Amino acid sequence: AGVGKRMRPHTHTKPKPLFGLAGKPVLGHILDYIAGLEVEEYVFIIGHLGGQIVEYVRQNYEFKSTFVEQPEQMGQSHALHLARHTIDQPFMVIFADTIFEADLSGPASSDRDGLIYVQEVDDPSRFGVVTVKNGYVDRFVEKPKAPVSNLAIAGVYYISDWRLFLETNEDLLKRDIKTGGEFYLADTLQLMVNRGSRIQTRQMDVWADCGTPEAILETHRYLLDRYGGSAAGANLVNSVLIPPCSIGNGAQVINSVVGPYVSIGPRSTVRDSIVSDTIIGAEAAIQRGVLEKSLIGDRATVAGRHAGLNVGDDSVVG
Repeated sequence: AGVGKRMRPHTHTKPKPLFGLAGKPVLGHILDYIAGLEVEEYVFIIGHLGGQIVEYVRQNYEFKSTFVEQPEQMGQSHALHLARHTIDQPFMVIFADTIFEADLSGPASSDRDGLIYVQEVDDPSRFGVVTVKNGYVDRFVEKPKAPVSNLAIAGVYYISDWRLFLETNEDLLKRDIKTGGEFYLADTLQLMVNRGSRIQTRQMDVWADCGTPEAILETHRYLLDRYGGSAAGANLVNSVLIPPCSIGNGAQVINSVVGPYVSIGPRSTVRDSIVSDTIIGAEAAIQRGVLEKSLIGDRATVAGRHAGLNVGDDSVVG
């Protein structure tokens, strides 16, 4: 439900989970990855431009979905508090600004009340981290100034003791326990641990951030390397395509060299240009440009530019 400040100007006009890379939005990559799980209901916490999330989900998926608005950005635990009426059984929480791969099988176990997915990192000061004692989490620390653990919380959680979660989450809000001015899920889980919850960790196989332009481009490269791309619906005229690339239906590439690591949205046109390591949205136009490490929004026009650009929707550059 956040406003996505680090992804501006793109998040002025679309919510961060709908930023497209390698042929589909970040949210689409996540939902397609977890499609094999037995999920009774999907609950989306929405806020900034949340109507676009509702429209995307309803147009592309047929599962049971509920949308809960968080009008004021008060943190993760506050978001789950607003959705408390949907929590009546074990549940999973997934943040929508990272693409991940992990073993999602068998999270429920009589040996634990919850499962936290983690990733070893070199700089734990940037993340919430956990410490583990005798096989169970004993501390949650948000952005530690002193090194206490390199196990960063990776934004995927499974909570089997949902009743205790609701109790401690309500207690967190009543006691006004905040970190950095917000109610953090890590603080709710710490209250659970303090009351005897047995929470274990599981390592992520892949954890790819989508929260900044630089991270988006890195994740884009990973996805194209991992899954490849497609240009089946594109119109290539006197052009060279260097894979891996993802070219949307109705896109035109004319007198150009495109790739590697380029995504072009549906009905966009690249003419007389050289483009690499770049994401171009839908219905955009690139003319006489040399672009590298660029993000170009939907319906944007870029002409005669030779640079790395970060251009929002409906913009004109050149």
